[in-house]
Amino acid sequence: MIKINENYLKLQASYLFSTVAKKISAFSEKNPGREIIRLGIGDATRALPPACIAAFHRAVDEMADDATFRGYGPEQGYLFLREKIAENDFAARGAEVNADEIFISDGAKCDTGNFQEILSTDISIAIPDPVYPVYVDTNVMAGRTGAAVNGRFENLIYMECTDQNDYIPKIPEEPVDLVYLCFPNNPTGATITKEALGQWVDWATKNKALILYDAAYEAFIRDDAMVKSIYEIPGARKVAVEFRSFSKTAGFTGTRCAFTVVPKECMAYDAAGTAHSLHSLWNRRHSTKFNGVSYPVQRAAEAVYTPQGKKEAAQIIAGYMTNADRIRREMDDLGYAYVGGQHSPYVWIDAKTDSWNLFDRLLNEAGVVCTPGAGFGTCGTRHIRLSAFNSHQNVETAMNRIREAMKGS
Repeated sequence: MIKINENYLKLQASYLFSTVAKKISAFSEKNPGREIIRLGIGDATRALPPACIAAFHRAVDEMADDATFRGYGPEQGYLFLREKIAENDFAARGAEVNADEIFISDGAKCDTGNFQEILSTDISIAIPDPVYPVYVDTNVMAGRTGAAVNGRFENLIYMECTDQNDYIPKIPEEPVDLVYLCFPNNPTGATITKEALGQWVDWATKNKALILYDAAYEAFIRDDAMVKSIYEIPGARKVAVEFRSFSKTAGFTGTRCAFTVVPKECMAYDAAGTAHSLHSLWNRRHSTKFNGVSYPVQRAAEAVYTPQGKKEAAQIIAGYMTNADRIRREMDDLGYAYVGGQHSPYVWIDAKTDSWNLFDRLLNEAGVVCTPGAGFGTCGTRHIRLSAFNSHQNVETAMNRIREAMKGS
């Protein structure tokens, strides 16, 4: 008799964004023709930068000629892209990252979810609350948690992020082997100072713990003095793995390209206490279970680092941040407390009511889709997340609709 992995049965309901999609679909069926403005998931709405499109076309043309055709590429990614990443994203900021420590992939979501596969199933894990659901669900699937009780899984350590601690998780007092951090944060949009991040690195060093650092939204940081990579912190190379994505940086959500940095001196330990290179383990996993990102996509990603590509990507990001500023102004006028939107495309709003109820209200009365905070954890039950990924016109219309729907609330 074939049996299932019963850890999947522990998962709560459906994936957050699947539930949102089902609600939108049901609304559309009942209200055919009614315009919906989506400020929910962080899907890019602007076209790829022209520099990337031009590189994409050139690479496709190469694939049409026997002399320049490319077959299987290196699993870790083409060196031309990895070298550009190392130079522009890290060396330019004084962070030491070598090209052979970079792994090209099809998404930060995949990498943050898959990295736990090379770690023991009996480690202790700390996650922020609210949290990007992938961090939790993939560990549930792997069997590292108990059952869900009152919205939280047993055997996970939840680090509450609220307005009282500026949405920055406190270093756990109990023993922890693995911690997930995300800055600028998804979903709250909160950022962390270099000093505070340094305290996390010091803690991980002292406790031989590992930090999985999700920096998918670093391109939205508008203050160049703020920390963009954990490798700007001394000692981080020994205790941290960093995840990045071209999805938000340059709109690659439909073409799929991201990367993960695993420094060679970053170690984890076996039952006898012997150190092993996480770089080697991840390389084995990556080479065995991933076929690589296509050559044309990697050439398009490489173009992000050209002078024209940098300029065009920055313009797109600036447009999204103009939307974030508009959302923040509306929340100020309506008197809602919020965080984010200054160095992040997300605005995390204290709605002072059940988040799913407000989601339904905004959808039905305003035709605007938000993301209910409850889907990110118990600390989000009275919050919603608004995304700046849309056109200026749609965001302006959405804010006017929300204003009307929220009158008297």
